[in-house]
Amino acid sequence: MTSPVPRRNTGQSTIASVAAEAEVSVPTVSKVLNGRPGVSDATRARVEAVMRERDFRRSARGPAPARVPLVDLAFHELSSTWSIEIIRGVEAAAADAGASVVVSEFSGKRRPQQSWMDAVLARRPVGVILVLSALEEQQQHQLESRSIPFVVLDTAGELPPGVATVGSNNWNGGLVATRHLVELGHRRIAVISGPEDLLCSRARIDGFRSALGAAGLAVHADLIVHGTFEIEAGYEHARRMLVRQDRPTAIFAGSDLQAIGVLRAAAELGLAVPRDLSVVGYDNLPVTQWFSPALTTVNQPLKAMASAATTMLMQLARGEKPALSRIDLATDLVVRESTAPPLSGSI
Repeated sequence: MTSPVPRRNTGQSTIASVAAEAEVSVPTVSKVLNGRPGVSDATRARVEAVMRERDFRRSARGPAPARVPLVDLAFHELSSTWSIEIIRGVEAAAADAGASVVVSEFSGKRRPQQSWMDAVLARRPVGVILVLSALEEQQQHQLESRSIPFVVLDTAGELPPGVATVGSNNWNGGLVATRHLVELGHRRIAVISGPEDLLCSRARIDGFRSALGAAGLAVHADLIVHGTFEIEAGYEHARRMLVRQDRPTAIFAGSDLQAIGVLRAAAELGLAVPRDLSVVGYDNLPVTQWFSPALTTVNQPLKAMASAATTMLMQLARGEKPALSRIDLATDLVVRESTAPPLSGSI
């Protein structure tokens, strides 16, 4: 078995030395560094491998290619007002720092394609914010070798040590939502969460389970379901649950969008909210206070999360070390009109 070649962390690699070792021209290395076309995949991979082996780092000093510094904000998917709240938070914080924002998405994927990476390298932003997505190890090195820092906002899963992240306390969100329903007197409580492979989805369900356990209530596995965070998932799961003879008297939805679907399903089945069914959402999107009934929901401070991620990114771009490399902001419950004690005899 061949042992891996250790990186030569000399800190003295130059474009010329990389070109010599990769047996290519200096302009070819420059094209690879800046994500420009005209380089074959094999040559590009060879240059990247040499830069990685030599721990090449482009100097962060020097004039930026754009007149206005850019922040690259990348979503796994742009599909809802949830995304808009994050964009607003990033844009406000970036504007305070004199930067503009470029927004892109990965078409539902959790990892970017190389074409996106090439575009980022060509733009040379001051940094990248990744929302519910992450980088492969090789992609992480591509940014690091160009001195482009990145921050992960609302991480989809566990990240390597040292990666800057900003999120919220999803476990507490699930806990306070479920505790509220329990204190109202509900005993058959269902939860519709997001994708099972997302850390935030699992954390909210863990909080849900903890609240039931603390109250001495059984956890019914058939009342815990996963879906997307979209309206359709809330609607479809709620329809199936609410036609059962032993239907739940309350549903905790993993997003406000799912809660909209739950409200629609309940209305179609002739169930009044909150008289026949209590509903709790998650995110506290601005529109939720205008629902009829106004939605009880967990406040996830999306704008504050986005602002914190942008501030952290600008610190990294200036070569500063943030006081914390991981930030989890608090979540709390906003009680409105969609929750009430269950009808007598329905418990």
